[in-house]
Amino acid sequence: MEFTGRIIKALEPRAGVSSRTGNPWKMQDFVIEETVGQFPKRMVFNVFGEENLNRFNIQEGQELTISFDVNAREYNGRWFNDIRAWNVMAAAPSQPVAGAQAGVQPVAQAAQPAAPFPPADSAPSAQASFETSADDSSDLPF
Repeated sequence: MEFTGRIIKALEPRAGVSSRTGNPWKMQDFVIEETVGQFPKRMVFNVFGEENLNRFNIQEGQELTISFDVNAREYNGRWFNDIRAWNVMAAAPSQPVAGAQAGVQPVAQAAQPAAPFPPADSAPSAQASFETSADDSSDLPF
């Protein structure tokens, strides 16, 4: 799933050591708000892992598109949603994400297919005749 908007808050990072594996971990929560619509939506998501935090380098005020997964987990009889980002991209191709690798070119936008109909204000190039006679009823393909 994806969500596009502006980062309005970067919360303090959290770190610890896994009781199961003994490995250190780090994560940070961010609040993103849609920049379109009369009633913009907000979402809190997290980025897990110090390498991801360094790679994405998310800052307040950036316009980003967040790709994320949603999962629910239980803790002491209560259930919580976990929205974890797995990819972060600049919302506009001309706006680079801070911390992006040098020399990486933005991905070109996919070519838009041609419109199936001409614009309503354009003059037709040829008039098609849709008049049929009674004899044409035998020409049906079915």
